[in-house]
Amino acid sequence: MPMTPDPDLRDALIRTLPLFEMMRMRAATTARRHPTLGFASPERGSTLRWVNQFTHTHRKLGPDDREVVSPNNDTVYSNAWLDLSQGPVVIDTPDMGERYWTLGLLDAWTNPFAYVGRRTTGNRRQRTLVHGPSGPGPLPEGGVSQVIAAPGDDVWLIGRVLVDDSPADLDTVRALQAEFSMSRPDGQDAAMRVDTALDGRALDTPDAGLYLSTVEAALRRNPAAADESFAWPLPHDAVAALLPQVFEELRQQQQPHELGGGWALPVAVRTHWGEDVLTRARVARNLIGALGIEEAMYPTAEVDAEGRPLDGAHTYELRFPPGAGPHVGAFWSLTMYRRSDCLFVANPIGRYSIGDRTPGLRREGDGSLAIRVSARDPGPGHNWLPAPYGEAFYVVLRLYQPAAEHLEFRYDYPPMRRLA
Repeated sequence: MPMTPDPDLRDALIRTLPLFEMMRMRAATTARRHPTLGFASPERGSTLRWVNQFTHTHRKLGPDDREVVSPNNDTVYSNAWLDLSQGPVVIDTPDMGERYWTLGLLDAWTNPFAYVGRRTTGNRRQRTLVHGPSGPGPLPEGGVSQVIAAPGDDVWLIGRVLVDDSPADLDTVRALQAEFSMSRPDGQDAAMRVDTALDGRALDTPDAGLYLSTVEAALRRNPAAADESFAWPLPHDAVAALLPQVFEELRQQQQPHELGGGWALPVAVRTHWGEDVLTRARVARNLIGALGIEEAMYPTAEVDAEGRPLDGAHTYELRFPPGAGPHVGAFWSLTMYRRSDCLFVANPIGRYSIGDRTPGLRREGDGSLAIRVSARDPGPGHNWLPAPYGEAFYVVLRLYQPAAEHLEFRYDYPPMRRLA
């Protein structure tokens, strides 16, 4: 007869899993090469990487990009991991004009605890000092625009910058990204080598020894909050027996916030997960890197108005009544994903999302906005979001700087209606 898992052991795994997944992401997304200092290690298989250094994408992702599931089609990305164990890091960003941009800071427990960008600090040129538990120390000469205190020594910085599809705007954003920099308060380059001790490409359940050693190292640098307690250290054999079950359950588990009309919100965090450690673990396993909903909300529809799964064999319409479109402080978009792999769908017009910035968006005579979602071109006069022919799909309504009625869950989301 199988033994019932120790609830304290299970609780400890649920609580510490975000630490492991964050360290796995650090290994996967930190740079092997520094622009001037070269490779962190000459050995190709080395786990040494550079931290306190920006890396950027200079184009929007498309159907051939398979590294990130459910990517956005609105912005380019900037990425950095901060190591604050040797002191604060100063982040310099340029004047961004009127453009939407954000740098979201996540602690090692996946709490999106701070932001720099349009919504929070504006678009002017600015200097941000980020420090860990050791404190800010002396400020750089000339001061800073703001000081951010991180709860631990490891911080994941996820940046997004709005870009149009035109080559000229892509060049403009590339030039802006080139002005993002990190330094020490004394002006020296902040880049450091760290041993990530992980293969970031391995996405399967880790063995118990790797899990325990990774979490142990992360805990030393990023202690649990004062109100969070769990058993530690954990017995190796018991972890080896239970860990695969926990990882699989979190992969399968769905805990979205129902919004009505067939829409659900997979992530509803603001700045801290609080006591909802189970959702924190689920998101770390499946949607790691989610920012808070005050920055962006991602209502998702997998079913139509009748509760039937969305499928490219049918044609659908999403209709926003007059004056009842998404209310946002920045912009919104509706993005299409194939259900089987959670990626963009190649189509004849190269359109993977449609929204308030789409050229030629047509409104009805009464001011309503109808979006036709189908595999076949519905013809002129329709706002068309192409779907995969004969395949299941889902759509994400991305709301950047959502208004209060979205944040307070008062907005009436229209359903996806299947047309005859």
